[in-house]
Amino acid sequence: MRFILPVILFVTIAIFIGVTAQHPPLMAPSEANSFANTARDIQQTNANTATPTQQITSTPTQTPTATPTLTPAPVDDAIGPYTFASNINPLTGLEVDDPSSLDRRPIIVKVSNSPALVRPQSGIGQADLAWEHYTEAGVTRFSALFYSQAPERVGSIRSARLIDYELAPMYQAILAFSGGSIGVEKRIFGSEVVKEFLCQGREGDALEQCYVEADAHAPGIVPPSEFADRAYKGVLYGRPYYYRDEAIPVPHNMFVSVRDLWDLAEADGHAQRPDLIGMAFHPDPPENPTGSGIYAQIRYETTLVEWHYEPESGLYYRSSDSLPHFDATLDQQITANNVVVAYTGHYLTDIIESGWGDNIHWSVQNTVWPQGDMILFRNGLRYEGTWVRPSRPELMGFRTTDGELLYLKPGNTWFQLVRLPEQMNPEREWVRWE
Repeated sequence: MRFILPVILFVTIAIFIGVTAQHPPLMAPSEANSFANTARDIQQTNANTATPTQQITSTPTQTPTATPTLTPAPVDDAIGPYTFASNINPLTGLEVDDPSSLDRRPIIVKVSNSPALVRPQSGIGQADLAWEHYTEAGVTRFSALFYSQAPERVGSIRSARLIDYELAPMYQAILAFSGGSIGVEKRIFGSEVVKEFLCQGREGDALEQCYVEADAHAPGIVPPSEFADRAYKGVLYGRPYYYRDEAIPVPHNMFVSVRDLWDLAEADGHAQRPDLIGMAFHPDPPENPTGSGIYAQIRYETTLVEWHYEPESGLYYRSSDSLPHFDATLDQQITANNVVVAYTGHYLTDIIESGWGDNIHWSVQNTVWPQGDMILFRNGLRYEGTWVRPSRPELMGFRTTDGELLYLKPGNTWFQLVRLPEQMNPEREWVRWE
């Protein structure tokens, strides 16, 4: 397994800060226990708000939801979800000029969204898929997936989170990230490899104490993940793969060249075309929408996200904290053909992400399995349904309230992962639409 460690882990400084706070209880959602036990060894345990003129509750309409069938049949002219032509990108449903461009693995890049100085980010507007998710302390971050395009500047790059432990195997992807907390890196590379590196050069009692401190931040023995040799940690690489922009303050100035990282991955033997089945597309909007979807507002604790639909272009335009959200490389506002709001359970774990003294931020497990409620915005329409991911290697798919396939518009998709309605603070978190 490739795990060359020539430099010190930036994030491991926290190991020696003498944290003594008690761990919070681990809260494992009952609906996820079966899959969690068989598929992974995880211990679960201010922006101004512009209110839409037609405000609707943050909870999706309580329509009885049918249990999704395992293999619902696609309609005529559907693209996917079970087979795709060799020249069709299975993550967008669009034809590519050169089918050989799909003979590689997608790259998931961790992109910062906080503090505000990281905006506008570079390259994120060229992602086929983008996931916005909570990190901790109410802050959001992106996992941007690149498959059809290869920008040479994406970032700024930040550290991985537990959500990436799910997304990388889901898309059989390469992971590009700056680093990670001890617990997250244990999930990726394996606990023994990480501890060996952290405690190298120590002997006797000092070695044992180092092991104790490492386990205090992320208990347990964890085997390497199935993508450990495809996880490229930015602090271990220089140009042309990762580089820092000296005009931007550290640690917000690391960027990755997707094109060059693909070249490195190919040299490492990771140039296979993955079998990415599960997403269904159709050029025509599905019948029987839930209602209008010309506007979506997603309020995270520290960020207000808005998507405005423009009929002329057929696209949704993103704003953050009441300002248009631009891509610095494209010098254009970020757009999406589809916006998916996915309600997922958010649960604290025993992994420390950061802390000082008694102020501890625990890592959050985002349960993107086995299914949950969702809202699809496409073509100015809103569709409520269910997202499904029956097993760890499978892509997230979408179903209507009747259990049939729910079709995305061919093109890129942005995923807004939000807490379950009962987990939200209604004064600081919501989903609204027009």
